[in-house]
Amino acid sequence: MMAASLAVNARVSWALTKRGLRQALRRPQFLAPLVVFPSLMLAANTGGAGRATELPGFPEVHGFLDFELAGAMMQSTMLAGVSGGIALALDFEIGFTDRLFAAPISRYAIIAGRVGATAVLGLLTGIWFLAGGMIFGAHIASGAGGVIVLLALSFIAAAAFGTLASALAIGSARASVVQGIFPIVFVILFLSTAFFPHALLLEPARTIARLNPLSLIADGIRGPIIGGLEWSHVAKALGGIAIVAAVGLLLTALALRKKARAG
Repeated sequence: MMAASLAVNARVSWALTKRGLRQALRRPQFLAPLVVFPSLMLAANTGGAGRATELPGFPEVHGFLDFELAGAMMQSTMLAGVSGGIALALDFEIGFTDRLFAAPISRYAIIAGRVGATAVLGLLTGIWFLAGGMIFGAHIASGAGGVIVLLALSFIAAAAFGTLASALAIGSARASVVQGIFPIVFVILFLSTAFFPHALLLEPARTIARLNPLSLIADGIRGPIIGGLEWSHVAKALGGIAIVAAVGLLLTALALRKKARAG
């Protein structure tokens, strides 16, 4: 009985993952921000602050593009999470998710389907930035193995951010509310080491960046790009992702419980 229930929930999640991907691919407003904004920022930062690598205390890198690439990938995975949350909130607005909630299937399986689609989008954006970065001169110091690790980290990071956006979508059931966190994403990301090394940040940004779990993810993703493939880098990224995912899953569970009580 348990195995049959798990199989049903897995099929539901997979079907909703495919539906989410079809939605994203058919609606440019969902997909374009994931690559357009981070790509423009990457180009602006690289072109305008390329000589930052000459500052004392800046990590040894082949070029500023190598350093900034991790920040662009982080930004894109966070926006993938926001996009997934907006899509889930739109499903609430049209009544689609409420009808699914009334069916005899796990609500967690329903949310997992949306998070799965977000994770795949994170993987696709990872491919975009790694391919584009190498075309424009970026060097992945850890080689092919590092590329695989970076794509895997993009996949699970997007899923972790997707849980946070899903919690907000469940709690508000309004796409405009989820869309409203878009500026907050930039603020939180800038208060990390995604775009500048920790040693060169000034207070209070330095202290905030040290406490920000996004710094762990950014540094962990950057490691295979500017250095060798060291498991300490991977562990750092996974640690930051685990913190984000734990908070997201807790908030999602609380939002689902509240919604179940409200009917």
